[in-house]
Amino acid sequence: MKMPQSVHIVEVGPRDGLQNEAQVVPTEVKIEFIRRLAESGLKTIEATAFVSPKWVPQMADHAEVLRALPHGQGVRYPVLVPNLRGFEAAAAAGATDVAVFAAASETFSQRNINCSIAESLERFAPVFAAAADANIRVRGYVSCALGCPYEGEVKASKVAEVAGALFDSGGYEISLGDTIGVGTPNRTVALVEKVAERVPIDKLAGHFHDTYGQGLANIYAALTMGVRVFDASVSGLGGCPYAPGAAGNVATEDLLYMLNGMEIETGVDLDRLIAAGAFICEKLGRPTQSRVARARTS
Repeated sequence: MKMPQSVHIVEVGPRDGLQNEAQVVPTEVKIEFIRRLAESGLKTIEATAFVSPKWVPQMADHAEVLRALPHGQGVRYPVLVPNLRGFEAAAAAGATDVAVFAAASETFSQRNINCSIAESLERFAPVFAAAADANIRVRGYVSCALGCPYEGEVKASKVAEVAGALFDSGGYEISLGDTIGVGTPNRTVALVEKVAERVPIDKLAGHFHDTYGQGLANIYAALTMGVRVFDASVSGLGGCPYAPGAAGNVATEDLLYMLNGMEIETGVDLDRLIAAGAFICEKLGRPTQSRVARARTS
């Protein structure tokens, strides 16, 4: 087993982390939060989501946030889009990277985006076409890759089918999401093996929630399989409105500490990352969920 020399971290705190917050986070706080994350050395920061404010009011200021970010300085700011309308709004606000999300569970797909898996993939077809015309990159997410809050265990073959469809449509990278954090290392290995039959390993990313405390273990397992890109959320922020009880993503600080200890390069400064997490936690009025941040600041 040969570990990589470097890993790319995709920070999802500003979108996946904040979307569930009941209190409205001011636009200027979001912008400053993203600025501090970029200063830590993160090169990909998922900034916001161009979704209906009716369903996700926390992301209602998506255009203002995206327009305020300093583009062209080596940092990419992907945004989530649910359909062509969302894509067009994102493109008008200056997006250069977008992400679409499908599920490997029919029930979750219906609860989350009110359509079947097949219908969701059809809905994304014009997004991929428009993105290609506009030279905008599209990333694909597959939710419930290791389990569903409504259906329980999800077959790896179904995840591979959905991931393959997104990749074939033009997704430059497919992120496999353990939305409710039920995965374990052996199941993660089996999942990556199956999905790799449809999508090259170097086009896969891992997105592990830490509900059962398995996030880092699953990342380690995916590393042994050749995955080199991982999503994480500073301070462990996040959850999912359609996955009751799900904890946030694995904390970026904890992931970085592990990678540093393995002498795997990321280009991210841990102290600055902890400071960025402390900033947003203070604004939210809550303690960090990062064990590393708690240990380093206690």
